[in-house]
Amino acid sequence: MAKAATVQFACTECGYAAGRWLGKCPACGEFGTLVEDVLSPAAAAKAPPKPLLRLADVEVDEAERIATGVPELDRVLGGGLVPASLVLVGGEPGVGKSTLLLTALGAISKERRALLVTGEESTAQVKLRAARLGGAERVEILAETELETVLATLETERPAVCVIDSVQTLYSADVGSAPGSVAQVREAAARLLRTAKEAGVATILVGHVTKDGSVAGPRVLEHLVDCVLQFEGDRYHAHRVLRAVKNRFGSTNELGVFEMTGSGLQGVPDPSELFGRSAPDEIGAAVACALEGTRPILLEIQALVAPTDLAMPRRVATGVDPKRLAMIVAVLGRHARLALGSADVFVNVAGGVRIDEPGADLAVALAIASAARGTPLKPRHAAFGEIGLTGRLRPAAQAARRLEECAKLGLTAAIAPGEVPSADGKTRVVAVETLRQAVAAGLAESDGASSLEV
Repeated sequence: MAKAATVQFACTECGYAAGRWLGKCPACGEFGTLVEDVLSPAAAAKAPPKPLLRLADVEVDEAERIATGVPELDRVLGGGLVPASLVLVGGEPGVGKSTLLLTALGAISKERRALLVTGEESTAQVKLRAARLGGAERVEILAETELETVLATLETERPAVCVIDSVQTLYSADVGSAPGSVAQVREAAARLLRTAKEAGVATILVGHVTKDGSVAGPRVLEHLVDCVLQFEGDRYHAHRVLRAVKNRFGSTNELGVFEMTGSGLQGVPDPSELFGRSAPDEIGAAVACALEGTRPILLEIQALVAPTDLAMPRRVATGVDPKRLAMIVAVLGRHARLALGSADVFVNVAGGVRIDEPGADLAVALAIASAARGTPLKPRHAAFGEIGLTGRLRPAAQAARRLEECAKLGLTAAIAPGEVPSADGKTRVVAVETLRQAVAAGLAESDGASSLEV
């Protein structure tokens, strides 16, 4: 007698599974997110064993990557799409995921077959967007949400690239739950993975995100795919940033910058010119030379220091890790003689860019010191270096490439720890060893008195 199907309740936010319904998810703490999933029993057929191979005997086919026609997207992917790979693209609604991928499909369709499976929009809506973008006339489209139909189409047509927009809209009748549930998303991703590998189709999945910015559905969705791309940006700003969270075929440190225009997303080949420009003699502003993968980028760091009326001063960071900001403020107070214990400190990275690299610590510290003392930094100066708890500075990686980027933008000097060779003499290096020396070398009038100085 066959075993009856079992029932479990899974959280639509984090994927937590329970044997009974709960009002509040024990894992993520959300209310009303546990929905019923009917699990079909797995087949108990015993498969025959397969012969083992040594790694030395495995034959590797060097497949040529598929260029997407979008240089910034190719950079993040590691040189283009790998055939038979599965890529997950996540981002907030309206950030431009569908626009970016339709532009890439239009470029790919000029040499290869490209298919767009849309479950959220009709073919007429996609046609209107394609007419606005231009160049996507040869893209094939399928408006379908049934998983079995999509898989049969991929196995029969075998396009070179397929975009699923989005994976949360697919459903299978074999899974007894609503579309978008954890079980449906897990089943769709697993079966699409098998089809992509067997048919040799490079498949791109568009995924929704939760309130905290992670891809909606279980974490197993990110483990199944070969590459996870995160599309970041504010709908009120024109610029978008594409990052690789996971990439089995390339680096996860690459960064792509786009600008939303009337004709779609356009790549920004020189983001330093866009984000690194600062007004002269501006108090509380410093230029950081950060490194994102193989790309050095200049960013303007803005800081505001103001007396607080609260018992606990605020440390507010936008684009910077708040914990790292608290550490930098503490080191400034202990080793640079800046009394910030009774002041609110606000730090912002201009342009809505987020940086996690420790090499930007020195620029953040100089911006805060400039705001605290009311003195601008020396003109046409940049800074990079990691700050230690002892007040000493540690060198940043690939300093020569950072200096080349500074010279490209016309900066005359860079404040950096250690001995760094200058880039063809165009950018002078101001070598410092401690944070106190860096503050003295960076501020235009570092000897001036300040109410915030000890």
